[in-house]
Amino acid sequence: MARRRRAGPGVRAPGNRSSRILGGGGAGRSTLIAAVSTLVFFGILAYLVTSSPGWPEVRRSFFDGEVFGEALRDIAPRLLLNIKIFLIAEVFILVFGLGIALLRSLPGSVLFPFRLLAIAYTDFFRGVPTILVIYLFGFGVPALGLSGVPSSPFFWGVASLVLVYSAYVSEVYRAGIESVHPSQEAAARSLGLSRVKSLRFVVVPQAVRRVIPPLLNDFIGLQKDTALVALIGPVEAFRQSQIEVASKFDYTPYFATALMFVALTIPMARFTDWLAARQRRRMR
Repeated sequence: MARRRRAGPGVRAPGNRSSRILGGGGAGRSTLIAAVSTLVFFGILAYLVTSSPGWPEVRRSFFDGEVFGEALRDIAPRLLLNIKIFLIAEVFILVFGLGIALLRSLPGSVLFPFRLLAIAYTDFFRGVPTILVIYLFGFGVPALGLSGVPSSPFFWGVASLVLVYSAYVSEVYRAGIESVHPSQEAAARSLGLSRVKSLRFVVVPQAVRRVIPPLLNDFIGLQKDTALVALIGPVEAFRQSQIEVASKFDYTPYFATALMFVALTIPMARFTDWLAARQRRRMR
């Protein structure tokens, strides 16, 4: 019986998959090189910025520590309004977006007008800039003076975000519905389920699980766009930063506001990455 030849000290065994992927003992060296190169890159970038002729003026106008602390105390409570707008809009967007996606998925010539309406809605609100929708609804609808119609800028700001983002989210839902293999629906129909029940109990649950990461990406964008509501009146974080800038003649409050929005979006981004990785593992 032939003896298996053992690999020498400088040869990796062909069956050791981890050594091929991680590079064996070179993994630590690769990590060190990556860390050093990153530090060198950002060090050079910081040197170029701080050595530029206009840096002292920029530092005084955008990175004043005393102004930053005062602005942070005034702006932070206003950020709660951004979070409130985000949470309210998110609930309605999830519902309306799914409804539009289902309308576009219903077959039959009788339902063609509904599909056409859903397509027109999606194309229109994805084509018009969000800021214009907020202006049109925030100033235009209250100006009509209709009885029983709210005139609150907060209401129309939230409604504008719901209308715009429902168009985007409906396409995400529709992609998830179309990604479910037709055999799933065929199996449900063979068990006696109607088209509507097949969508409700078989297709839609699978589609929603698949599109959770892209949905969260859309909601990261929604969180940032809540600042646009300030254009029609509500004093949220961005509007408060404008007030601070006008009173102090210093742009540091804008930097403080940007940091607060980043602090909100980074956890959502990392949670999205974790969900996407978990979904890949399940599919494998």
